[in-house]
Amino acid sequence: MRRIKTIAASAFLLVLFFGCGGTAAVLSTPVENIDTSPLKVSELTEYEKLNWSHLDLVKDTIPGMSVNKAYSEIIKNKRGKTVIVAVLDSGMDINHEDLNDVIWTNKGEIPNNGKDDDKNGYVDDIHGWNFLGDGYYEQFEYVRILASGNTSNPDYARAQAEYQTEYQTWLNNKTQYDQIYQQFKTADDALAKYIGKKDYTQKEVNAIKTEDQALNQSIQIAQYIFSNGKDSLADALKEINDGLVQINDRLNYNLNKDYKGRVTGDNPEDLNDKFYGDGNIKPRKKSESHATHVAGIIAAERNNKKGVNGIANHVKIMPIRSTPRGDEYDKDVVLAIRYAVDNGAKVINASFGKSFSPHSDWVRDAIAYAGENDVVFVHAAGNDGKDVDASPNFPDDNINGQEVSDTYIRVAALTPKYGSNMVAAFSNYGKQNVDVFAPGEGIYSTTPENEYKTEGGTSMAAPAVAGVAALIRSYYPDLSAAQVKQIIMDSGLAIKTKVIVGGDTNDIRPFSDLTKSSKMVNAYNALIMAAQLSKQK
Repeated sequence: MRRIKTIAASAFLLVLFFGCGGTAAVLSTPVENIDTSPLKVSELTEYEKLNWSHLDLVKDTIPGMSVNKAYSEIIKNKRGKTVIVAVLDSGMDINHEDLNDVIWTNKGEIPNNGKDDDKNGYVDDIHGWNFLGDGYYEQFEYVRILASGNTSNPDYARAQAEYQTEYQTWLNNKTQYDQIYQQFKTADDALAKYIGKKDYTQKEVNAIKTEDQALNQSIQIAQYIFSNGKDSLADALKEINDGLVQINDRLNYNLNKDYKGRVTGDNPEDLNDKFYGDGNIKPRKKSESHATHVAGIIAAERNNKKGVNGIANHVKIMPIRSTPRGDEYDKDVVLAIRYAVDNGAKVINASFGKSFSPHSDWVRDAIAYAGENDVVFVHAAGNDGKDVDASPNFPDDNINGQEVSDTYIRVAALTPKYGSNMVAAFSNYGKQNVDVFAPGEGIYSTTPENEYKTEGGTSMAAPAVAGVAALIRSYYPDLSAAQVKQIIMDSGLAIKTKVIVGGDTNDIRPFSDLTKSSKMVNAYNALIMAAQLSKQK
């Protein structure tokens, strides 16, 4: 579900060019349908870029969730009930300046005494649980299927086909990136030598007059890089090198049949082999930032004059480290869900996914368990630009079209550009199996060590919806998880326009064909509908 984000796509064109291969009263009527909202012509301002998911389509012509409007017109100074939101994800920086006051604490546990004080089976689970231990990298699930050698596995042939395609693709990517890097490095070295310094400027490059063909090619490369918004070739080299790191990780770990990433000592095929891992839910590396970013979207401390505002203001985040850099194990997902439910979570965010799931029945049982215990389960739809009605994406809540839970919400991603480009090119979709769309591209949030970063993916869209679910559960705690799901689906803005699907400009369809609800989530409308339903109760 994680995408490499570099300039390599445009850079590779350059390679080809050069031949290198709290009950609120109902205050107003909700906005329900959007047919003719004006398109935003101007570029987003810096404020809009950092906060677009909280803005309002009618007021700002940006397809946000009207979070700011919900606070200013409905929530105001009302006090809500604290809601625990479990984040099943990577390690989380619980000491981040914008998160440290919203982290769940297990009051039944005495810190660091080596005892299971609350008798839940987990020793010193002060702020959550880490089902990965010291593990970090993992294989993809289809690689694990092949590595098992069990050719009788019904998914073996599909896994083999997937592996052959993916391995060759990433091997080719590595070759291309290596070529790009070398080309840029050669140009950078040549220009630095000619100008006499490494930190040369665009003006200095443009001033070079030479008959040297190789130097002229270096100049053209630098000018191309400058024209794409980079300040220097060094910046471009760093970006390409970051891409290479991710490519090498893919080849060395995720696609490596011989890699053994599990270090917890349990049997991943035995669901009764429990209580492995530890209470250290922090990142193992600074780059392990996914959960921290997700948590900030949901509940970063609001109005503290730091970083970002989360969507929900009365939340405690329960970090559960269950997602490695690779595919999660079904067993870890099951136990993570059950841990969250059993320890008081009322909303679970699951910003992960995969296309193979050997024990999908285990996971569906856990999702059903969450539903039976009045917990909303929010899942990211995935970043393959595919129709999940046709291409499997796990975890899911249905078997042969029959849903096992009425509290599971699958979320696809929007961009800040209302109109034909509003569906993120990477986002999965599905008329039957995607419930709603929410902001997911270019989302600014918390990252480890008191930093902030803009990221994109359905991984960012899911916590946006989890935040709205937490808002409803906070201010209208009498509503059930199933009612919260239905409110989120029914209260969204119905989009009538046609959109580009999967980034393919030849594939244009009605937005309503991409999701069950035909809507994008709207916090303002959701709170109005919640107030109405709560009043009826």
